[in-house]
Amino acid sequence: MTSLDPAFVVLHDDARTVLANWTHAEPGQLELRDQYLAFLDQHPDAMSRSCAVGHITASALVMDDARARTLLTLHPKVGRWLQLGGHCEPGDADFRAAVLREVVEESGIDDARVSATPLRLDRHPVPCAGRNSEHLDVEFLALVSPDAQAVISHESDDLRWFPVDALPPDLDEAVRRMIATAVDGHRL
Repeated sequence: MTSLDPAFVVLHDDARTVLANWTHAEPGQLELRDQYLAFLDQHPDAMSRSCAVGHITASALVMDDARARTLLTLHPKVGRWLQLGGHCEPGDADFRAAVLREVVEESGIDDARVSATPLRLDRHPVPCAGRNSEHLDVEFLALVSPDAQAVISHESDDLRWFPVDALPPDLDEAVRRMIATAVDGHRL
């Protein structure tokens, strides 16, 4: 491994703290948390996309304050509606800052309030930088005012608000679970 950017060491420590202190009612989520913690222990570069076997990613389910609508992106590589998010970067002060940066980059909304704890975790295979890899996604809730104006970025084929009772029919089950968890009252 090449020399790791010191900023990723800070992110690594923050992610470990966030995950170690996180709990969830579903046993499967706790198993994933333990897998993520083991992954962090095994890979000092786990927060960087340079970690070839996989890396921890940061995402946000963006919803209006009433949690009646969610903002989804039509992902150009996957061709499906997903939550906002992506790779952590060396300039991110901490894990939640990475989430907020992704929200701003992908939606143009700069006043989102990111939950203190994750909503859920989701581990999935992805082609990343031309190789098979995994994203160990840590999914947060980001609430915005009902009049927030989203602006599509180059990272999306489309960006759209959906009422939670009228979601796209082929929406990924992991995104549906995030929405259900948020609607059930996940706290900021």
